[in-house]
Amino acid sequence: MKRFFQPIQRDGSLKKPTLSSSCSLNGDQETGECTPDDEKKKRKKEPSKFLTWNANSFLLRVKNNWPEFTKLVETLDPDVIAIQEVRIPAAGAKGAPKNPKELKDDTNSSREEKQTMIRAISNPPLRNYDVWWSLSESKYAGTALFIKKCCPPKKVSLSLDRTASKHEPDGRVILAEFESFRLLNTYAPNNGWKDEETSFQRRRKWDKRMLEFVLQTSDKPLVWCGDLNVSHEDIDVSHPEFFSTAKLGGYIPPNKEDCGQPGFTLAERKRFGAILREGKLLDAYRFLHKDKDMERGFSWSGNPLGKYRGKRMRIDYFIVSEKLKEKIVACEMHGQGIELQGKICFPLLILP
Repeated sequence: MKRFFQPIQRDGSLKKPTLSSSCSLNGDQETGECTPDDEKKKRKKEPSKFLTWNANSFLLRVKNNWPEFTKLVETLDPDVIAIQEVRIPAAGAKGAPKNPKELKDDTNSSREEKQTMIRAISNPPLRNYDVWWSLSESKYAGTALFIKKCCPPKKVSLSLDRTASKHEPDGRVILAEFESFRLLNTYAPNNGWKDEETSFQRRRKWDKRMLEFVLQTSDKPLVWCGDLNVSHEDIDVSHPEFFSTAKLGGYIPPNKEDCGQPGFTLAERKRFGAILREGKLLDAYRFLHKDKDMERGFSWSGNPLGKYRGKRMRIDYFIVSEKLKEKIVACEMHGQGIELQGKICFPLLILP
């Protein structure tokens, strides 16, 4: 779902990052890098602090919002950063098979874009992380997962089937398995406004597969994060009546449960509730925050120039297995944006 961002105020002191090699282990506490001694100790520890962000084009954020983002990463120091809407094409020439794990670089423009991205993530603080990409064939959707080098996963796959050879369409999934839990980063498809293959039908299939996934992987606790493109309860939107009656061009779906703003239709909310209930999962943010917070309780804001001005939704989540609920230390919204004009929001989850 489209976000609206605040321009960065430049003071002239920011310099373009230089291209460097991947992070070595000869770091220090100031940069947050791992020293060899720390490496031996920290490799025994699993990630406990998680950050998720719908970047609405990660490359655009590198170009326009990078100082804000890197400052936040340095301040929060997450072990894992889950990104949605990367919007960078997968490697592979036109008409040839694509490699969703690699950035496209077979044209002049794509090589320049790849170099810009590599420069950014090869410098602090991102150089302290290993990165996995799950990319679409075009500048659409896509996800990325940054995990501190001190906390390597046992396995990473790009599909809900947990098969290395499979890749979820549009790069919507990255699944990392650790010793004691699984981490799932997803960018759920928008429901759309009509009962078409790329709208209602696509979202129904997605929700069905998500339910199957959580039921089939109940052997290990799950931390599921990302832009889930749904607001579960009335408390998760600023104006419930507005969103529940929203229309596009006066069109009214035949099934009344499909009526309303994508992400807030009754049908979507019911299916999401079933996933949580049957999967024995809970919404970490709502578990800790029972009341509506009009200032920091939402992750999406509407276009500031129309009827959506001031209208907000919470569609970015940390969903965790119920067996982890006593271990939730905090789950907060971070970031900044222009009042009534959208936010750069980063839900943060901390487990002990």
